[in-house]
Amino acid sequence: MSKTIAYLRTAADKQDLNNQKLEILEWARKKDLKIDEFVEITMSSRKTSKQRRIEEVLRMLTDMDTLVVTELSCLGRSTAEVIALINELVACNIRVIILKQNLDISQHDMHSKVMITLFSFFCRVGARPD
Repeated sequence: MSKTIAYLRTAADKQDLNNQKLEILEWARKKDLKIDEFVEITMSSRKTSKQRRIEEVLRMLTDMDTLVVTELSCLGRSTAEVIALINELVACNIRVIILKQNLDISQHDMHSKVMITLFSFFCRVGARPD
């Protein structure tokens, strides 16, 4: 049976994690979906993917699972890292949902790649430094 995992990350403020969690729970309620597990981390995006628990999340996900995040910037410290991670997830048949950018990526198509690149860029431009 497929599962849905939510990944929450913030640079410093525990309150931001709570806000992300509430946003995801509200989205899930509207979609009548259950979040099976939350992975929460308070850490700068400058840390390694292992320190940010990305590798742990990847090991938790299997074919037909879903990963939910509030925004692309939660997933990586650079556009290239975010794109590589999403490409890896999609290649493993894992659905990726990014709420703020209104993206639901479940296919490895050109439209998804273009959207990920654009949103990653714009998220980084407007993001506060960690």
